[in-house]
Amino acid sequence: MFAGGGVLLYFAHQGKESAEHARLAATTQRGEVEERLQRMRSEEIEIRRDSLLFYQLQERGVIGEEQRLDWVELLEAIRDTRRLLDLRYEIAPQRLLEAGAAGDFVFSVSSMKVQMKLLHEEDLTRLLGDLRREAKALIRIRGCNVERLPPAAGERAGDWANLQADCEIDWLTLRGAVHN
Repeated sequence: MFAGGGVLLYFAHQGKESAEHARLAATTQRGEVEERLQRMRSEEIEIRRDSLLFYQLQERGVIGEEQRLDWVELLEAIRDTRRLLDLRYEIAPQRLLEAGAAGDFVFSVSSMKVQMKLLHEEDLTRLLGDLRREAKALIRIRGCNVERLPPAAGERAGDWANLQADCEIDWLTLRGAVHN
C-alpha cells in the first residue's frame, strides 16, 4: 500500500508541476498577446493622427503641385486688404530640397524675393502672418531687412512710406517622388 500510495503521490506531484508549467506558459503567452494588442492600438492611433495631418495638409494645398497663381492672388489680396503702399515680388524656379525626402514624397521649394514699402513695422508682420495662415504651401521666412526711408520733399507725415522691407521667403510644397 505504501508503494501504491507513493506512486499515486508521485504522479499527483508530476501532474501539479505539469499544470503549473502550463499555467505559466499560458500567462506568458497572454502577456505577449496583450502587449502586441497594445502596440497595434498605438499604431492605429498614430496612423489615424498621421492620416488626419496628411488630409489637412492636402486640403490646405501643401501636398501636390505648386499653386503659384494662388500665391500671386494671395499676395495681391493681402496688399489690397492691408492697404500696403508698394509690394513687388519675384519667384525663382522651383527646386528640390536635397534632404527633404519623406518616404514616397519630396519637398520642393520656390524662393521669393519680396520688396515692400511700409508705413510701420506692423505692416510687415501682418503680411507674413497672413501668408503663414492662408498660403497653399508651407512658408519659411529666410530673412527680412528693414531700412528707414527719408521723407519725400513736400509730403505730409503719413502720406509716404517710412520703411523699406526686403524679404526672402521660401514656399515649400510636398509632392510624390518620381521613381525610376
